[in-house]
Amino acid sequence: MAVIGFHNSHEQVHPAELLEAVQHAEEVGFTAAMCSDHLTPWNPRQGESGFAWSWLGAAMATTSLPFGAVNAPGQRYHPVIVAQAIATLGAMFPGRFWVALGSGEAMNEHVTGDKWPRKDVRDARLRECVDVIRRLLAGEEVSHDGLVTVDRAVIYTLPEVQPALICPAVSVATARRGADWADGLVTINQPHDKLREMIAAYRDAGGQGKLVLQVHVSWDPDGDRALAIAHDQWRSNVFPPPLCWDLDSPEAFEQASAHVAPEDVTGAVRVSADLGQHTAWLQEYLELGFDEVYLHHVGVEQRPFLDAFGEHVLPQLGVTAQAPVVAIDPPGPAENRRPDLDPVPAP
Repeated sequence: MAVIGFHNSHEQVHPAELLEAVQHAEEVGFTAAMCSDHLTPWNPRQGESGFAWSWLGAAMATTSLPFGAVNAPGQRYHPVIVAQAIATLGAMFPGRFWVALGSGEAMNEHVTGDKWPRKDVRDARLRECVDVIRRLLAGEEVSHDGLVTVDRAVIYTLPEVQPALICPAVSVATARRGADWADGLVTINQPHDKLREMIAAYRDAGGQGKLVLQVHVSWDPDGDRALAIAHDQWRSNVFPPPLCWDLDSPEAFEQASAHVAPEDVTGAVRVSADLGQHTAWLQEYLELGFDEVYLHHVGVEQRPFLDAFGEHVLPQLGVTAQAPVVAIDPPGPAENRRPDLDPVPAP
């Protein structure tokens, strides 16, 4: 059965609303979830910045879905802190968590006041962070001097099942580089030929594990409104690297996207009012070989999208809704009562 997940965009939706959305996603049949990890939204209209790691604890405790997150260790996050966060979620929710580790974007990372490094330096720093995180998750004491510094770090609470460390890539070169360390590959919707090339580069270089795709979609029963939603929320996300890596504020992205027309957004977002068209697009991605596909509706309102795709799209892709398993059950009746608080039986 295909794994079709729901992507939770912290830069667009308040975390309390996003928690309700992912709970509803499970109710309507989505079988997995993932989330972004942003300090800063892509443009001022998005306007949110919920902390992913706090939210993940709540989301995983109140659903039974497996979850992934995208993180950039090395500047805003020290790799020891990332390792501790991964270990804690892995220990609390065995086998339900994976994380994609990338080199980051200036918009989130510049807040430390440190210089924003060149891409080759960021890639080297990421590789050091991955090594540190893997060693810590293996229970080692780690000291390291390089592009990141670690002094005698140990993670004492370790997961029984090690969470997968996934390579996020938007280019063939990054996919190839990630093959020697990653437990899988995740990318975003791009032209099919580009996706095939990325998969081949990753596999040919020895890359193991699952192939994951995040698909940006915009749906509304009114096609014009679907396009307007995509243009309003996601026109700042049409720029290829290095521009999208190096702009450092929502205002800078807003200025850069001032002349992006609505039709220009359709290269980055699958826009249609036709649920059959959305189904066909997703089926094509599955046929390319992706094991898991996560849908990111780029609008702020998530429930209409979830209801429509849960009823009309997921079943066509072989995904059937199941009654959610309660992650944390409330105390049972008599066997969990405290005797000292039980009422005294009547004589």
